[in-house]
Amino acid sequence: MDQTGKTIIITGASSGLGKEAARVLAMKRGTIVMAVRNVQKGDTVDAAIRKEYPEATLIIEHLDLSSLRSVREFSQRIAVRFETVDILINNAGVMACPYSVTEDGFEIQMGTNHFGHFALTGLLLPLLINSPSGRIVATSSVAHRQGNINFDDINWEKRSYKTWDAYSDSKLANLYFAYELSRKLRDLDHAPVVTAAHPGWTATDLQKHSLIFRLMNPLVGQDVARGTLPTLRAATDPMAESGSYYGPSGFLGLAGDPVVTQSNTTSYDTEQAQRLWKLSEDLTNVQFHPIMNPSASTS
Repeated sequence: MDQTGKTIIITGASSGLGKEAARVLAMKRGTIVMAVRNVQKGDTVDAAIRKEYPEATLIIEHLDLSSLRSVREFSQRIAVRFETVDILINNAGVMACPYSVTEDGFEIQMGTNHFGHFALTGLLLPLLINSPSGRIVATSSVAHRQGNINFDDINWEKRSYKTWDAYSDSKLANLYFAYELSRKLRDLDHAPVVTAAHPGWTATDLQKHSLIFRLMNPLVGQDVARGTLPTLRAATDPMAESGSYYGPSGFLGLAGDPVVTQSNTTSYDTEQAQRLWKLSEDLTNVQFHPIMNPSASTS
């Protein structure tokens, strides 16, 4: 679908799903803001896309989702440069990495995958509301099915760290956030459509910390072009309904064509979603109320 005239922000656009989404949407004539932690890698991707499609409109912007300071600075630069943002694809993430904490003291996976994107979305929401066709896409994973967030120890300060459990929790958090945001925007005129997507089993650099994934990728993993299709459909499907979830059509959602699917029962728990929302506002100092004008503490 043609994206002429649309401003599209993709986090983590220097590799994997984000890189492929940037390539495809640039070829569809969108203005692509590549929000990347490593600007040098972003420049390399920019050059590769321009070599394939010289008319591409690409903008490289630094964004480190593990730093709320970086999220605020990025959002301020975007607000100065653009009056509207049409599509925000919250794609960047870390997976199954050793224990560490973010600049703000969050467990690295929840901090990067959820809290960073929560803050980013809140700060950019006025620009998305300004768009006549605003769209917000959350990237989750089949791993959300194993998620069970411990709200009393969300940063793993009291428990023995289990990296896969922490990753699954962060992917469940992505869905809690997407579904709750969709509910909160329900009665707002010209509200952005909020969707979510997962890539199934796709071979990407995200899996570099997992020996099992590296061994199994050649056997069961989709290539990145196929794995990105649910994200692209979630971002551009004109028939998408807010709160919808896209993923591969095949067995266990691991591979196949992109279709509307269902996440697990836990992910639709409104009480848990509201609890995470309140905690996220408190910990990030990004408030979505009033919803038309989110603000953030600069402290």
